[in-house]
Amino acid sequence: MSKQANTPKSLDTLFIKTYGCQMNEYDSTRMADMMKEAYGLRLVAAPADADVILMNTCSIREKSEEKVYSELGRYKKLKDKRPDMIIGVGGCVGQQEGERIQQRAPYVDIVFGPQTYHRLPEMVKEIRRDRVCLTEVDMPEIEKFDHLPKAKSHGFVDCVTIMEGCDKFCTFCVVPYTRGPELSRPVADILEECTQLLAGDALEISLLGQNVNAYRGIGPDGDEWDFTMLLYAVAELEGLKRLRFSTSHPMEMTSELCVAFGEIPQLMPYLHLPVQSGSDQILKAMHRGHDREHYFRIIDELRQHCPDLALSSDFIVGYPGETDADFEATLDLIRRVGYDTAYCFKYSPRPGTPAGKSADDVPTEVKDARLQQLFTLMREQTRSAMESSVGKTVDVLVEKNSRDEGDMQGRTSDFKIVHFKGNPRQIGQIMPVRITEAYGQSLRGELVLTGE
Repeated sequence: MSKQANTPKSLDTLFIKTYGCQMNEYDSTRMADMMKEAYGLRLVAAPADADVILMNTCSIREKSEEKVYSELGRYKKLKDKRPDMIIGVGGCVGQQEGERIQQRAPYVDIVFGPQTYHRLPEMVKEIRRDRVCLTEVDMPEIEKFDHLPKAKSHGFVDCVTIMEGCDKFCTFCVVPYTRGPELSRPVADILEECTQLLAGDALEISLLGQNVNAYRGIGPDGDEWDFTMLLYAVAELEGLKRLRFSTSHPMEMTSELCVAFGEIPQLMPYLHLPVQSGSDQILKAMHRGHDREHYFRIIDELRQHCPDLALSSDFIVGYPGETDADFEATLDLIRRVGYDTAYCFKYSPRPGTPAGKSADDVPTEVKDARLQQLFTLMREQTRSAMESSVGKTVDVLVEKNSRDEGDMQGRTSDFKIVHFKGNPRQIGQIMPVRITEAYGQSLRGELVLTGE
């Protein structure tokens, strides 16, 4: 009788809170697939409705650890009412903080890193059986992909992680310490996962990695393949209409990869190529491995092969030692390149990084002023990029219903969001749309009917 009383209730529902990049989104999707296969868990939209709550965290931004603990405080109130609830903290903050999380928040059942989430079903089983708390933050060599369930398409746009980790060791970045060294999956495994997704609903695939173009994996021929070779192989897969990748590093942008933008029809004319600063002095201090002229040469070569290429980037203002002249060099680089969009941030020291040991000597008010200047310039460039589409007829992959009744939403080949009057039957199709209006972050268009 007592044994029956101690038997934990069945698990039915799962809530996942995801922070950070596309790779975290991919990981969260795979966690959900895995927990559904192991326990039949269905995803719910609210943590209060969940039997298992998982946080997939990111440690890139300022005060990321404190944001995690703040969120955990809300989950504690739920667990106080339902002690059988399981709470797990994964991702980069899980990797970085490890057992400190359970010391500070003892109601957390599982702490795991980006390379160990494939062990979640076994960890949940052990917790339910032995009533223990577990921490799994070792970094096995990319073994998780061998233990994940068969990939399932979750829509018309899917992602595939092709490599993990980073060897660049930029001075401001925690990724090499939370994700480990660069490790590439075998080509055959990647092609198999892409094929599985394309056999479902997928029409577009994004290849992901911390430095995705640093990919070096073993090919079916036993030789090492670089990223460009992999791109050509993925492009040949039946059913693939669109191909993208993220995130790239300038030091891995080869001439062959630039040529691929002109030769592979499925490779979309959009590239996210972070530069962080336009100042050679700051780039050197950041240990980026390139200078501004190197970056300009890459952009010129890319546009030689793909004149309509849309570009986005990342910028950090207020890095230690950044002067007014350094910041002006960044503005100059942005004006010369002409981006469609950019992600701009104030520098904040990350624990354990080399830059974190330097004096954070740019005053907050100076960082704020520079960030606002950056935002102003980027809003101008984004508006210009949007307005340049007006009057053009573009192919739009219709992804979903838009917010307004009767509207559909999709993306152009260069990654711009388009809204137009349409029909839900068009979801999953690539439709010609004439752009009629440009907004701050999206476009408005009219469907071009056959015969027009």
